[in-house]
Amino acid sequence: MASTAERDAMTRALSLAAGPGPDTHPNPRVGAVILDPTGSIVGSGVHRGPGHPHAEVVALSQAGSEARGATAVVTLEPCHHTGRTGPCTDALLAAGIERVIYAQSDPNPVATGGGMALAAAGVTVEADVRADEARAINPIWTFAMEHQRPLVTWKFASTVDGRVAAPDGSSRWISGPASRAEVHRLRRNADAVMVGTGTVVVDDAWLTARDESGALFDRQPLRVVVGHRAVPQTARVLDPAAETLVMRTHDVTDVLETLFARDVHHALLEGGPTLAAAFLEVDAIDRVIGYVGPRLLGDGPSLVGSWGVHTMGQARQLRFDEVGLVGDDICWTARLTAAAPPLIRKDL
Repeated sequence: MASTAERDAMTRALSLAAGPGPDTHPNPRVGAVILDPTGSIVGSGVHRGPGHPHAEVVALSQAGSEARGATAVVTLEPCHHTGRTGPCTDALLAAGIERVIYAQSDPNPVATGGGMALAAAGVTVEADVRADEARAINPIWTFAMEHQRPLVTWKFASTVDGRVAAPDGSSRWISGPASRAEVHRLRRNADAVMVGTGTVVVDDAWLTARDESGALFDRQPLRVVVGHRAVPQTARVLDPAAETLVMRTHDVTDVLETLFARDVHHALLEGGPTLAAAFLEVDAIDRVIGYVGPRLLGDGPSLVGSWGVHTMGQARQLRFDEVGLVGDDICWTARLTAAAPPLIRKDL
């Protein structure tokens, strides 16, 4: 059982991990604290992104020789593999750490096993101390590592009667300016934004993330176009404003495997009814953000195409997290899978 000093050290480590700092993607945010045998903090550290030392190594560097015989308190199980940096397990053993307390077990199958390796080397290990709080710091990374695919958020704008365009194909603008500004912030925070070839051909969608003045944000998602139809060379989605991946496939699993291999952990699905149906058919939508504009059309493409549902018993069940107004539009967020983290406002 962790002592009072160790519990306080975990509070400090969690605060370090959750605090402001650089974007660590595709790595998780991690904090670490070193306690000497008297319970005093002699080192602390936070991970600052790919290529930078992990939090344990930073904390050990601060502690220096005082790390020998000390306790390491970490928000994530120390890694046990060589990537851009060496294994944290080796660093902890070399420093003479005698006890390790960590919160979240590492869900990454490549890096897991650090706790067992340390215990096998004679280190006293206590796992899963405030694990839920640690998971909440890296919800999307955790989901992606556990499922070995990106978290998929389906975003759409529809009329009150569930139409996403008029019979003539026009869809600008179903939602209002406040909703559209939110969508650009969603894109900025996503790793990829996905549409079908039909959306590119019909709407000439740009798929960039822009502020309310129209200027591009510094961070842009990977633009992903899915489908067999040829993308015109003049399409805006092929311009140099952001990277674009054209996938000549209808295989959703192939799309998700390819994106995960490219370190995409959160994909924003903005495609039309056909692409949404394809993802629903294989249970590959995790959460939904719907913007409902105060309009009625009565005809035109519906929100989602056919995906094999014939009776009410086959309907997918959503769990609503939030319903409110964004400008003149209703905005609701929901989860389709129990494991998906809810959308919270700071995600925007």
